[in-house]
Amino acid sequence: MTIKDLAKLSGYSLGTVSRVLNNQPNVSEQARKTILALVEEHGFERNASAQLLKQQRTKSVLIIVKGTSNEMFAAMVEKLQSLFADTDHPVIADFIDEDENEVKRAVQLCRERKPSGVLFLGGNNENFRADFDKVLVPSVVVTNDAHELRFPNLSSVSTDDCAGASCAVEYLLRSGHRNIAVLGGDRAISDTSAKRYAGCVEAFRKNGLTFDDETMYYTGRYSYEFGYNGMRQALEKTKGLTAAFAMADVIAIGAIRALVDASDYVACILMQLLEKRGLRVPEDISVVGYDGLRIGDFYVPKLTTISQSVELLAKCSFELLISCMQGAPAQHLTVPFRLLRRQSVRQITE
Repeated sequence: MTIKDLAKLSGYSLGTVSRVLNNQPNVSEQARKTILALVEEHGFERNASAQLLKQQRTKSVLIIVKGTSNEMFAAMVEKLQSLFADTDHPVIADFIDEDENEVKRAVQLCRERKPSGVLFLGGNNENFRADFDKVLVPSVVVTNDAHELRFPNLSSVSTDDCAGASCAVEYLLRSGHRNIAVLGGDRAISDTSAKRYAGCVEAFRKNGLTFDDETMYYTGRYSYEFGYNGMRQALEKTKGLTAAFAMADVIAIGAIRALVDASDYVACILMQLLEKRGLRVPEDISVVGYDGLRIGDFYVPKLTTISQSVELLAKCSFELLISCMQGAPAQHLTVPFRLLRRQSVRQITE
């Protein structure tokens, strides 16, 4: 029997059942009695996941970081550790490879370490759909919008990926560019890539232009090789190419090499390739990235990018998890992004 079965038998929502099992407030006495009677009747406590709820939890908070070389997540872990240092919740940080299943890892560590809450830095919504019902503590996923998953104990903090990508491409279009290559992930298996792709298409549509998937969108893993080879393909296939938008894919599927992670890194690789071909940034090809990583600030020319605030993402996810651990319902927050106009985009004049 699962928590979903209990909800169906009792006639109460998943959220109400979850609050009863977690001994949280805001539940009527009648609901509590009905659900606990079903737990007793059907031996729900013998289920491994339910058994976890009966055991004494520690005050620790588990942070699962998807990507061992993710620069943005590494900075976020540092911020989160600083925030939790002022609480009585010790932090357990667990770094996994990009191709590992973060939810299955959480299930394992919840059984072993019994945390009071879980923070996921990065994730794949399909992994949550398949296995998150086995995670029974309040959780927050960062950079993914989990609203549609509708788990009563899963909150999320993210930026508007569609709007962010649209902003990047709009900026290139306003700067006079029309032949733009977009380098991203496979949108069939990546929610983030699908949303950012939609933002690119929308930017073209709003300007009365057509986005040609065949000659303008290049997919691959976000690695050195992808940035290098993807740009080489674009130079060959996109006629009159004057600009490239490097799209981050924080929920990339498959094995991602250690130095890979965000689009700003890929964008800098693009600039290296262009230099080798005798092309200059931004004089010949303009480049825009996504994430606002520090590497873009130290590159010459400095990279124009869509910036996500590490400080704000960390603060919001910290406050949200603490609130949910104290009995508040799940919430789904969207934090703002901003376009950092630096030196890697040229204005084209007619």
